Amino acid sequence: MKVIEVKNLTKEFKVKKRVKGFFNRLKNYFAPQYSIIKAVDDISFSVEEGESLAFIGPNGAGKSTTIKMLTGILYPTCGEICVLGKDPTKQRIKLSYEIGSVIGQKEQLWIHIPAYDNFKFYGAIFNIPKDKLEKRITFLADLFEITPYLFQPIKSLSLGQRMRCEIVASLLHEPKMLFFDEPTIGMDPLAKETLRDLIKKINKELKTTIIFTSHDVGDIEEVCKRVIIINKGKIVLDDLMKNLKYTHLKKKVLDITSKEPIKLKNTDAFTIIKGNESQNQNATKIEVDMEKASITDVLSLVDPNNIIDISISSIPLEEIIKQVYREVK
Repeated sequence: MKVIEVKNLTKEFKVKKRVKGFFNRLKNYFAPQYSIIKAVDDISFSVEEGESLAFIGPNGAGKSTTIKMLTGILYPTCGEICVLGKDPTKQRIKLSYEIGSVIGQKEQLWIHIPAYDNFKFYGAIFNIPKDKLEKRITFLADLFEITPYLFQPIKSLSLGQRMRCEIVASLLHEPKMLFFDEPTIGMDPLAKETLRDLIKKINKELKTTIIFTSHDVGDIEEVCKRVIIINKGKIVLDDLMKNLKYTHLKKKVLDITSKEPIKLKNTDAFTIIKGNESQNQNATKIEVDMEKASITDVLSLVDPNNIIDISISSIPLEEIIKQVYREVK
């Protein structure tokens, strides 16, 4: 079942033009001139129930504007939006009872009071009956392992513990859909891994649809099964994560450490993407197109007595996404 349907969605902003010179500014004050900026440009997509979707793009691409229209914060210039069977522009309040959000750079909990008191407050906002709210808090506190510090002030908790509490608060009213915006920002690697596992648990065990925006490729790769890339207001890629990685598996990265510098010229089959740039002056990185040559073909061009170490890997997802960005510039 489709929980999000977007058709020909466009959002334009009217921006006042800036002019130089005192008289021009004075004239512009009484008779301002405007330019139209198209933040989102005629995009269409849908999301199935229970999906975990990464909605990503470079800064200014239009992803935040799209998310704000999906949640009813912004109204579209034109196009159609249907979220959980509702029009966000007309039924925002009703929709708010069925969605939740976790924003890494903006806390929704009051930091001077304990998590438990925060949860009671949010339960009152969403008109959750007291008995049901207590059971819900107990269930989520156990699920996210926050029971030991449930009655501590939020400000006394670590960033990772705070984010767990933020997620619990967003799940109290049993939303069918959760929007995550950079939830792991500022976290150490261990806390990030823990939070990613919890988000996957939400998606798998609670059947909650996940919409995820992040610049952290690790988040995207670990949490999401599908990715939409938006740039300059247009969707430039919409595919399953495994397909995105599979299409680039035809390329391998060969890292060679050698006694003496390796001198090779770029060909159609392989490209020197980094050479003699690290602290080890004899480190060479080669990108090999496996459809045109094999690893053996490349190594045959190198003196085996000169090789100290070799490692072979696939292109990192981060590089794949950067390549998609570059292709649409």
